[in-house]
Amino acid sequence: MSDWILPSRPPRALHALPRPRALHALQRICASLLAASLGLAVLAPHTGRAADLTLTETGSTLLQPLFAIWVADYTKTHPGIAITIAGTGSEAGITQAVAGTVRIGASDAYMSDAQVRQNPDIMNIALAIAAQTINYNLPGLNTANLKLDGPTLAGIYAGAIRDWDAPAIAALNPGVTLPHHAIIPVHRGEGSGDTFVFTQFLTFSTSSWEDDKGYGTTIDWPAVPGGLAASGNDGMVKTIQATPYSIGYVGVSFSDAIAAAELGTAALKNNAGLFVLPTKEGITAGAASLGPRTPPDERLTLAFAPGDTSYPLVSYEYAVVSKKQPDPATAAAIRRFLLWCIEPSEDKAAVLDRVHFIPLPPHTWELTQLAQNRGADIGKSTA
Repeated sequence: MSDWILPSRPPRALHALPRPRALHALQRICASLLAASLGLAVLAPHTGRAADLTLTETGSTLLQPLFAIWVADYTKTHPGIAITIAGTGSEAGITQAVAGTVRIGASDAYMSDAQVRQNPDIMNIALAIAAQTINYNLPGLNTANLKLDGPTLAGIYAGAIRDWDAPAIAALNPGVTLPHHAIIPVHRGEGSGDTFVFTQFLTFSTSSWEDDKGYGTTIDWPAVPGGLAASGNDGMVKTIQATPYSIGYVGVSFSDAIAAAELGTAALKNNAGLFVLPTKEGITAGAASLGPRTPPDERLTLAFAPGDTSYPLVSYEYAVVSKKQPDPATAAAIRRFLLWCIEPSEDKAAVLDRVHFIPLPPHTWELTQLAQNRGADIGKSTA
């Protein structure tokens, strides 16, 4: 999967990205809305050298490749600003942003209702849309796109489906000669937004998983003989590659690594009962079908969205940021950086495409209540 997987036929409905003529208008909406959500006025473009300061970011390994590009590009044109990044998992990103030990927590998961109630000054700011892929190391079949659905994956991770030639898998893949060999499920060992999205898919598609395990950045994984845990998306790819007959879930920003490892990628059964691959079109369709429901606080599940062409493992990617910062300079630096990151433009869309993300749809910016509901205290010093 060296690039986006191409569909076998054009999808029936796609969510169009902003046309170039609309980008400037959308940029103004985007800038005004995010600045409002940060409680700061929109400033003119930064032209002088800012006071020397460092912004710290940690969290999602799915977002880490994108942050690496963003930070390298941003710091070239914004002298005096240093930004450190680390891939520690979405759960750590949320926890450290809440604790104030980092300025930006990166997460594929939004904060729970309980977390929001306990931390009313913490915001979940959507940056882009991404996806997870289901990958496997099945000797002789890695070039095929096996068909899998939520109940079958739930059965594999629950230990109820143990072999690759089990009837449930064979029924989804008529004509495919499957090996009689034990399946080795691989899951994330640390608190992970990829786990959050994957287990949402299992929860929404499989009642037995919903009743037993549910979803979260960390869950009590069933003890499956031979099952493995890996750290980060890089660790997932390496573990699946090193373990024949294994299967796991990987962030789409690691598509190039998946291709280099010559792993198989599954076509997943979506909410409409159709099997779809993690194409750009499928991810876009999944986001488009649910994106208009995005609430003012931007916490929304995109997994298992309706629509014939919708890929079912799609998610918003978040910056978790406190309304209260140590000083005005830090608050302004965060605002400038995030405005720059999500500015709708052809250049920014090209950067997202490099990591197989898609831009936020225009309606995400039509959240007129953000300033009232979320922005009153941003930039207030904690001192």
